[in-house]
Amino acid sequence: MTPHDRNAAIFGAIATFKSRIALLALFFAAAGLTGCATPLGMPGDPVLMTGSDANTKPQIPNGPLQAITKSKAGSQKIASTEPPKELWDRIRRGFAMPDLQNELVTDREQWYSTRPEYIQRMTERSSKYLFHVVEELEMRQMPTELALLPFIESAFNPQAVSSAKAAGMWQFMPATGKYFDLKQNVFRDDRRDVLASTRAALDYLQKLYGMFGDWHLALAAYNWGEGSVGRAIARNQKAGLGTGYEDLNMPAETRLYVPKLQAVKNIIANPQAFNSELPLIENHPYFQQVRLSRDIDVALAAKLANVEIADFKALNPAAHRPVILAAGTPQILLPWDNAALFQRNFDAYTQGQYASWTAWTAPGTMNPAEAAKRTGMSEADLRDVNNIPPRTLIKAGSTLLVPRSAQLESDVTSHVADNGQVSLAPEILTRRTTVKARKGESATTIAKRYGLLPSSVAEWNDVGMSAAFKLGHQVVVFLPLNRAAAPASRPGRGNIKAVKRSSSRAIVKSKKRR
Repeated sequence: MTPHDRNAAIFGAIATFKSRIALLALFFAAAGLTGCATPLGMPGDPVLMTGSDANTKPQIPNGPLQAITKSKAGSQKIASTEPPKELWDRIRRGFAMPDLQNELVTDREQWYSTRPEYIQRMTERSSKYLFHVVEELEMRQMPTELALLPFIESAFNPQAVSSAKAAGMWQFMPATGKYFDLKQNVFRDDRRDVLASTRAALDYLQKLYGMFGDWHLALAAYNWGEGSVGRAIARNQKAGLGTGYEDLNMPAETRLYVPKLQAVKNIIANPQAFNSELPLIENHPYFQQVRLSRDIDVALAAKLANVEIADFKALNPAAHRPVILAAGTPQILLPWDNAALFQRNFDAYTQGQYASWTAWTAPGTMNPAEAAKRTGMSEADLRDVNNIPPRTLIKAGSTLLVPRSAQLESDVTSHVADNGQVSLAPEILTRRTTVKARKGESATTIAKRYGLLPSSVAEWNDVGMSAAFKLGHQVVVFLPLNRAAAPASRPGRGNIKAVKRSSSRAIVKSKKRR
């Protein structure tokens, strides 16, 4: 081989190598590995895109790599390998749901665009949570439009509670939350937790998309219920009608649900067209997780992290009590720059106990005054911190939040932290009165006559349960205020049934008040 031929072969091999490197860069860009500061390959090597807009997917090599011609390289788009600098742009790049275009969308666009202060307020609120939601969606390869859904559900307020008792920024009903393993107890409500509720919401949306194969129908089911959407589809199929989102007969709220999301999507896609301005949300995490090894007061945790209490609660909205239990909530969220500071201050803290509150389980049914006396609190404070309404009894096994003491100095166990509940019963008010004993009557027979416990009648009169009273003896009894001292015309079981009916009505009324 002549020197000229050797040089030609070398330069040809280099050209082929550069072409293959360019195609490899294309492959990694298509796979979503855009976090590199510089593109792969030689300087000046382009990464090819097909199509004419930013939403077009890159061309992924299939088969052996081949060199491309100069003319082909010049006719293709260049794909940026740098990540978007702001989160809104990242969300726009991930739009993948079909657009909905109808009068309802236009109506919602006008509604939002005429309320710029509302758009500004809820987009600023979203800045704490949006990066995490987008990360989770991309990891699951779901459309990034779904990151905008909390705007529709709660205006991105994790403390939001609807009139139907749906809670959190994803608005989970209690039963649905339990189905998706969102803990709801006296110490925390995971429907408000940023990480847990986002995981559950995306699990649910994936489940619904798997059922209906259409994102608009999946969203309708998220709002209306999967059973309702399924039945609406079945009715249309039976009638020979269409089964798309716009074909179904549904409530007005669900009819507006997807148009609301589409309107917000359109505003995010082109805010200038709607006279809107979006706050800058940089494309990096706002918070990070910090593990807890001890129970800690919310106020102390915020202080150790040098975070305002309102900002701490915004990142940890599930902790709706003044203390966070490490066994139930093993991590907290803190702004990215404050996490290391919290850990240093936590480790160096020497000013006393981390938590001034703990859990106490009621050993028996009792009134709040007795529970307060046993736990060293005032009745007013015990009612306030545990949300106990007037005229109620605390049932046995209820878990109450009480001040930490020498007798209750250890951290709360995981069983109590995960399962603690407060169970209440209506307090039946009674008055002291006396009734005349009949011939041969005892505490047992008088208790039966008035639907009372024999042991109580015996205790009130300082006698044994089987001891007989003299005829006409004045027997002390405590009867409900709504009952007369005289027994019903038919003694015994009839009177007991009347008491049970009265108690049932009292319980129903109490439940309605709660």
